[in-house]
Amino acid sequence: MRVAAIDCGTNSVRLLIADVRDDLIHDVERRMEIVRLGQGVDRTGRLAPDALERTFKAMRAYRELIDRHGAVATRVVATSATRDAANRQRFVDGVREIFGVEPEVVTGADEAELSFTGATKGLLRLSPETEVPQGPLPPYLVVDIGGGSTEFVVGSEHAEAALSVDIGCVRLTERHLRDAGDPPSVAALEAVVADIEAALDRVEEEVPVERAHTLVGLAGSVTTVAGMALGLSAYDPARIHHSRISAQQVHDVTRRLVTMTHGERAAVPVMHPGRVDVIGAGALILDRIVRRFAFSQVVVSEHDILDGIAWSLTR
Repeated sequence: MRVAAIDCGTNSVRLLIADVRDDLIHDVERRMEIVRLGQGVDRTGRLAPDALERTFKAMRAYRELIDRHGAVATRVVATSATRDAANRQRFVDGVREIFGVEPEVVTGADEAELSFTGATKGLLRLSPETEVPQGPLPPYLVVDIGGGSTEFVVGSEHAEAALSVDIGCVRLTERHLRDAGDPPSVAALEAVVADIEAALDRVEEEVPVERAHTLVGLAGSVTTVAGMALGLSAYDPARIHHSRISAQQVHDVTRRLVTMTHGERAAVPVMHPGRVDVIGAGALILDRIVRRFAFSQVVVSEHDILDGIAWSLTR
């Protein structure tokens, strides 16, 4: 079954066209555009007109790919920025016009379930040539660091507990780092950390993190940190997917990122141009999670909510 999944987040809009067969997803197209839909939402509570137009432009290109490849089912999921926006109907109307389907502005809990499914469905198949799976041990703590929010999900085969908190790389950058110097001041970084720690207090109260054996990290902030830790000369999803990055590597890369200038971050070989200004906040979120919950490493997944959306279309 050929399906099309679209994930519209605070920072990027992404497309997966895939064939789902034999309990596996086979990519046909996997695309990502940084559109910064959440530009200013934390401050204004509204989606900016230019941000909407950037998003719709990327989506029109995705519609052409969907038609060309003949996907038989399409699902569009929107997350943190559109949940928070007073004028989200403008977004809904635009998406319906482009794709002919109603976009689903999902709750944080739904987002967490989709991310968990996408990230963990393949973890027990890391050594298919052996009779005994050699993948990371469940239960998992899946952490999806987005632009506006971060999802925390604990589970083994299915999500068993989840929480979405309003810390994300775009939200924290706009709140504390946008005018904080280059590199940002110590005071600004401390303000970011204070927001993260307050959110992690909620996570600790509401999600049984102590049950998890394996930390699984998703999304662009995590994969960028992984690419830097691995010393890659270019972004390589195959090398990054299911890599294991030690806690010390996370701390070292984060320290580098928050002390770099904008130009130095832009020169990092694995850095997407659209992440240059927000990667410091994203790395700090991952760093504080590893520290707070004392994980020795993070298993990095290139599969995430997009894959979860694709799986949902086969039910």
